[in-house]
Amino acid sequence: MATRAIIPFLVAMMLLTGVCNTLLSKYQDLQCVRNCDSDDTEKIERFSQPVIQTAQMFIGESGCWLVVAGFTLYRRFLAKNAPLLHGGYEQVGSDDSTEVEDDELGRTSSTQEEVGPTVKPLVPKVDQRIPLVGRRVFLLALPACCDITATTLMNIGLLYVAASIYQMTRGALILFVGLFSVIFLRRKIYLYQWSALFIVVAGVAIVGLAGAIAPNPQAQPKPPVPPKVALLAIREAVRTAAVSSGALQTILGVLMIAGAQVFTATQFVLEEWILEQYALEPLKVVGWEGVFGFSVTFVGMIILHLAVGRTDAGRNGYFDMQEGWREITQYRSIAVTSILIMISIGGFNFFGLSITRSVSATARSIIDTCRTLFIWIVSLGLGWETFKWLQIIGFALLVYGTFLFNDIVRPPLKACIQRRKAEPLLAEEPIEHM
Repeated sequence: MATRAIIPFLVAMMLLTGVCNTLLSKYQDLQCVRNCDSDDTEKIERFSQPVIQTAQMFIGESGCWLVVAGFTLYRRFLAKNAPLLHGGYEQVGSDDSTEVEDDELGRTSSTQEEVGPTVKPLVPKVDQRIPLVGRRVFLLALPACCDITATTLMNIGLLYVAASIYQMTRGALILFVGLFSVIFLRRKIYLYQWSALFIVVAGVAIVGLAGAIAPNPQAQPKPPVPPKVALLAIREAVRTAAVSSGALQTILGVLMIAGAQVFTATQFVLEEWILEQYALEPLKVVGWEGVFGFSVTFVGMIILHLAVGRTDAGRNGYFDMQEGWREITQYRSIAVTSILIMISIGGFNFFGLSITRSVSATARSIIDTCRTLFIWIVSLGLGWETFKWLQIIGFALLVYGTFLFNDIVRPPLKACIQRRKAEPLLAEEPIEHM
């Protein structure tokens, strides 16, 4: 039973690393880098280097090669007496009981059933696909380029919105994955699933509206306000939201995060198309995309710095590579969070892949929802944002739409229940990167 006992640990670590990744990125954005002693808050400048944060993510993904190397050495020198490679326990009882346990864990029918959950991301499925080796590996540069665009847009959006709104807005991903799967992968989506996608869109719109009505540009702690004064402030905020610079920035941030999901969905569809034809261990897919992503990002950073960053208009901006390096090396909090972000991304990929290969898609969707909820709770506790009832409504619609689309909850109409989908939207199951 050791194999089943490790699943809760993997779930907890996936949640921890996923929550820490978003919160650490927001914490880094809140760090002051210039005019920190000024009494005028508008003159205070904070860390705003989304391109460097993108490079951090790819360095973290490239770190997956350390796990691959460690597993290779482990298998070569210590595998003879290693129960980890055989499921972490010796089989006791009949074969029927083992089959029941496998069904409960939602495992795929492959040689991955013979190993423990922590090893599954390092073991390819046995089928008729061609191994993804040699020059074919460069195919993974395509989804990596999509990841560069999506991550940079989301990092820019995170500068303007609270961490919870950022995470909730990313729920729009399911809409674009559904559309692209139908258009490019010829998947079939039923009526109740289309309804679920529209519910998700409505949820994202309400979450964005909640952020625009009561924006938290830097989300600093504020003293408590009497209820009567708070109601008057809310009414005034609704009336002036259309012309408020904070509201416009929040709307811009939400639109950038939602737009980034187009590129993330493209990345997922490309990965699906590649992995339907070629076989490669999941963790190596992440590692290769990390290498390609960092290489392209680094070259792009140099070009953009020379073309834009060193000009008068671009100095201290997103593409000023020299200023970004100065801020990282001069401010210890930024340097430490950069390292922690890389570690959390690598850990999230490993634990996420372990969960994906060990439990059902239903469990994964619930875990992602819990991740968003924890980010919201922690942000409220830290005083980074204020409580908004409208945000609860948007989040509830997001959760219901996502669960309905993934068949976690029953469709409201019996006609829809009789036409449940027979195949998953993405057969290879998308690889989480953030």
